[in-house]
Amino acid sequence: MRWSLVWSACLASVATLVASPSTPNPGLRYFYELPPTASPQTLRVDVCVYGGTPGGVGAAVQASRMGKSAALAVFRRHVGGLTSAGLTAVDLGRRESIGGLAAEFLNRLGRWSGFRSADAENVFRALLAEAKVPVYYEHRLARVEKRAGRIVALEFENGNRIEAKMFVDATYEGDLFARAGVSYHVGREANATYGETYNGYNLALMHQFRFAVDPYRTPGDPASGLLPGISAEPLRAQGSGDNFVQAYNFRMWLVSADEGLPLPQPAGYNRDTYALLLRYLVTAPPEFEWDFTYRNGPIKLNLGDCNNAGPFSTDFIGGSHDWPEAGYREREKIFQAHVTYQQGLVWFLANDEAVPEKVRARVRAFGLPKDQFVETGGWPHELYVREGRRMRSDYIMTEHECMGRRVAPDSVGLASYGMDSHHTSRVVVDGVVKAEGDAQFGVPAPYPVSYRSLVPRQKECENLLVSVCVSSTHIAYGSIRMEPVFMILGQSAGTAAALAIDAGVPVQQVDYASLRERLLRDGQILVWSTPPQP
Repeated sequence: MRWSLVWSACLASVATLVASPSTPNPGLRYFYELPPTASPQTLRVDVCVYGGTPGGVGAAVQASRMGKSAALAVFRRHVGGLTSAGLTAVDLGRRESIGGLAAEFLNRLGRWSGFRSADAENVFRALLAEAKVPVYYEHRLARVEKRAGRIVALEFENGNRIEAKMFVDATYEGDLFARAGVSYHVGREANATYGETYNGYNLALMHQFRFAVDPYRTPGDPASGLLPGISAEPLRAQGSGDNFVQAYNFRMWLVSADEGLPLPQPAGYNRDTYALLLRYLVTAPPEFEWDFTYRNGPIKLNLGDCNNAGPFSTDFIGGSHDWPEAGYREREKIFQAHVTYQQGLVWFLANDEAVPEKVRARVRAFGLPKDQFVETGGWPHELYVREGRRMRSDYIMTEHECMGRRVAPDSVGLASYGMDSHHTSRVVVDGVVKAEGDAQFGVPAPYPVSYRSLVPRQKECENLLVSVCVSSTHIAYGSIRMEPVFMILGQSAGTAAALAIDAGVPVQQVDYASLRERLLRDGQILVWSTPPQP
């Protein structure tokens, strides 16, 4: 059963395309209907990038800096991905491993973490404007035209078309490469597939229930049924594979209540959705302290960027599994389910009289910002898609690279954050509820990401690079999937695209020595050297 059911000429022609947001305020939506463009246009460039993430901005800016005409097509109204949508407590890993455009972006912000999303988007837009990269907002991919193993053009739902020599998929979902017929995987591989230890089904140690919580509607009575959000499926073997993806949420930006907008009660609010959370709250031993941190939760609340914390929090566990393969309209339904779930969660904690007053008072101390996400009432405009499709190429990044047991010889940048994957389900174990899927394992040092993990197999496509949904396993992607790394890989993808055009070769045949030399010249860090201690 699907989890959604369980949870109920180039630059001269630029001006002829719509190069700025053009529709009325769509409100808090993923997808909204647009009429076809009255006079569809065709744009021809050297490099077409699809996806407004940091990986997309990095690729387009770098291609332009290398003298290539580039265009960035964006699904919605913003650039910067999650960095412009609330995720500003940036997971840097080792700061010294971040170079090139990613470091330039963070330096221009004036701080490397805790900045405002609006400021981040302004810097992204400035980088694109300075590089003279046109951005085509509200361009949703409809079809990929492909001929003799090469992409010829992208056609969009509004009727416009972009032809290019090289293409970059910079989406969080891998939408371009999927439509181009490139191999990919969704979900968790079994540990046995690549000889891994941390992949697959696992009863988590972290972000787990802090004490025993009964899962049944009538405590102790399995016949009464399970509380919402708990799977009735039997336990599976540790490390087995499935098609589950880690949970998504919105990275709320909170301010003090007296300075902000009130926390909203969403349409469709259903108190029963939070019955398990209430059980968790009222089952707490008298000495237990809800501290609203990662350690104890029940959610992490603070001024600024707020993340998930614990086994029942802002992550909509089980609600994301259909997203990677869903069409746009189905994603809109999933998006709205996440809005209802998370806004309802906060409303419940702040207002429901069954919630301990100390918890209610703490949540009521916060509000939504008046000067952030104005078009969506202070709520982040983009859902945190932590994992979508992942390409399958000739080189698959695994936990062996993350742990330094195997080193990619063709580095195009470093990743350094721990292997971090959020919960995928909740299950019953010996009469109590357990959260399943969270994986938190550190890496010993920054490690190289292989160039071959950015390009498809040559027989599948010769002129496509991927800067976000790179070829990797679920657990390795848990480390790679950080916003600065996406910008690093975007810059490297843009560089490789330009070199492939200059050499007249498929992306798989780009001379690595030439690529490496150019990346180093542009400030990329390709090999980890422990910085001297002060």
